[in-house]
Amino acid sequence: MRIYLSFLFLVFFGYTALASVKTDSLLVVLKKELVKKKVYDDQKEVRIQKIKDLLTNTPQTNYIALYGLCSSLYEEYKVYQFDSAYVYTNKLLDISHHLKDLSKEYESKIKLGFILCSSGMFKQTFDCLNNINAAALNNDSKIEYYSLKARAYSDLADYDNDSYYTPYENAESVKYLDSAIMLCKPNSFDLLLQLGRKQIRTGDIKKPSPYFNRLLYSFNITDHQRAMVATSLSFFYDDKAHDEKRMELLIIGAISDIRSSTKETLAAFKLGELLYRNGNMVDAYTFIQQAMNDAEYYGARLRKIKIGSVLPTVAAQKLILMEKEKNKVIVYLLSITAVSALVLLVFFIIFIQLKRLKAKEKIIEEKNVQLEMINEKLGEDTRIKEEYIGYFFNVISGYILKLEKLKRSIDRKLVTKKYEDIQLVIDEINIKKERETLFYTFDHTFLKIFPNFITTFNSLFKKEDQIWPKDHEVLNTDLRIFALMRMGISDNETIASILEYSVKTIYVYKMRIKAKSIYHADEFDQKLMSSKAFEAPGKS
Repeated sequence: MRIYLSFLFLVFFGYTALASVKTDSLLVVLKKELVKKKVYDDQKEVRIQKIKDLLTNTPQTNYIALYGLCSSLYEEYKVYQFDSAYVYTNKLLDISHHLKDLSKEYESKIKLGFILCSSGMFKQTFDCLNNINAAALNNDSKIEYYSLKARAYSDLADYDNDSYYTPYENAESVKYLDSAIMLCKPNSFDLLLQLGRKQIRTGDIKKPSPYFNRLLYSFNITDHQRAMVATSLSFFYDDKAHDEKRMELLIIGAISDIRSSTKETLAAFKLGELLYRNGNMVDAYTFIQQAMNDAEYYGARLRKIKIGSVLPTVAAQKLILMEKEKNKVIVYLLSITAVSALVLLVFFIIFIQLKRLKAKEKIIEEKNVQLEMINEKLGEDTRIKEEYIGYFFNVISGYILKLEKLKRSIDRKLVTKKYEDIQLVIDEINIKKERETLFYTFDHTFLKIFPNFITTFNSLFKKEDQIWPKDHEVLNTDLRIFALMRMGISDNETIASILEYSVKTIYVYKMRIKAKSIYHADEFDQKLMSSKAFEAPGKS
């Protein structure tokens, strides 16, 4: 038993879920069609304009052709716009009078009665229809006449909606429906339509109408006919349990009304009412407002009154709902704002910390660069010192050996009392040659330590002022002065004593050469001292 109940539960709720999905899908289609409504109306206007152009170009004496074109315009306007339909039904009456054709006059009056009924003008409708002799009509016109009269009584019964007039009007409606049914062909659209309408009018709506079901699912019908049939069939699903099916049929009816540019419509209004009862205020307002727009466009007086009695209530509920949603959105936005502010605060703190960290990293980086430069300078100084210590050690060692030899030679001469030979030994000492040797050794040692000195030095001058050693020279006097400066010997007296020049001469040399430089004196000294020692090949 428990398994059986579970099966029934799954079947029922599974069907409900599927029905809901189908209804939601149809609702999406309806909203899309609502957006395209103007496209369908524009297509209809194009058709109408073509017929009007033909009417304008038709001779006014060709009454048969005029009657046919006015009938076509009436068909376009009859569920689209009351005023225009009214104009062309009156033209049809005028033409039928010119033709003196009673059957066409009655056909025109039936058409006039249809739009008067659609507009809610019941007295005028009955006045018009009562002036028609039904016996003079052909079979098709009789069906149309009786069907219209049945509709007029049923609409009037719905409008009165009381216990006194409504039963009589319903009975009259059923009577005329029976008259139309008797004239319809077997299995025809008209027969099934009238039989279905009779079910509604007699209250036989407990089960879905087999007649409307056949028309909707087995007949090839137009969009306007589909709208009528689907809307009529929805009345057979009036209880709460069948709301999904009723909604599905009303949506089909509303979609078909839009596609056929029908303004004298009921589906959108009934759909809006159903959605309102189910709590969908937004969509309910949309479709009821659309029904009001259609009623105003067509000129359906009674329909406007009915919709007008419901629309304010739906609009008010929609506003309340929107206000609630607005409050929810405000709370949501405030929450988001608070969270965003907190996140921004955290980001700001992180940003400040990162900025401080970067500043510290930059300081560290600068200190590292300075340390690298100091280390490089220390390394360079160490190399220079090592080179020059070795250089001077060799030079001094050489001079000590020479002094030692000289001492031994003089000692021997003194022991043997060869005093004249002592002068000869002293004369053999060539101070100039020794100085040249010293300069030669210094030049080679300096260029070994500063291989790019000459190039760097000449980069401080224009091409015509550059100083290059001759083929037999390593460094000339000018270069040697600034080489000593690069070694850190900047005192003019020291330089003068080394090079065996006067202090004034050294000063003049330095000023004259610096004056030709492309750099200012201070900058010249900085550039000169930037010449690096022991540079690797290809390194600038």
